[in-house]
Amino acid sequence: MVCGGCVLSTILIPEIVQELTVGYHVPMTLPELEQQIHDEFPDFKVVPKSSSSLMRAIDIFLKVITFGLMKTFMTRFITTVGYTVYVNRTWGLKHDVAKMLTLRHERVHMRQRRKYGSFLFTFLYLFFPVPVLFAYYRRKFEMEAYEETMLSMLELLPLSGEGTLMTPVFKEIVVRHFTTAEYFWMWPWRSSVERWYDETLARLRSS
Repeated sequence: MVCGGCVLSTILIPEIVQELTVGYHVPMTLPELEQQIHDEFPDFKVVPKSSSSLMRAIDIFLKVITFGLMKTFMTRFITTVGYTVYVNRTWGLKHDVAKMLTLRHERVHMRQRRKYGSFLFTFLYLFFPVPVLFAYYRRKFEMEAYEETMLSMLELLPLSGEGTLMTPVFKEIVVRHFTTAEYFWMWPWRSSVERWYDETLARLRSS
């Protein structure tokens, strides 16, 4: 199980809104990306969270183990289990570009699962070396996926993506995923996450 893809669900940068609504040419369409993912992962599908008893059970479990702090699992987060992407209730209202940013993030997790195998990937993501505070592999897997999110924004939002990634508010959203209950306090050392974000963005901008 992995969670992600909620960054653009929680922030509406005016520059992004303007770019998406005024003369924007999408370099790839959502159906094209979905077909690419399906070609790579034939079992890929998108399912509403509200229709899944598994998602509702996970929601209750997360509220218990985070002492009620994780209240937005069903409403803000996109969750991938295997090759099924469970989406929140606002998915249908999102711009296709926002959906593509999310799906490219989730595709990274599908590739990780394929590389390590289903059992090992799940074990590493959830438990190794420990499930909280020093979740090294969860941090590793999410850093790889959020790097893809950054790259996607630069590619799909050529006018506003770079500027958005450089805003403190956007950086804070990403950093909080690593350091708070949103991902079960997987890496509370904030300075190291901020350094990773800055170095990754600088590398992607220069490439």
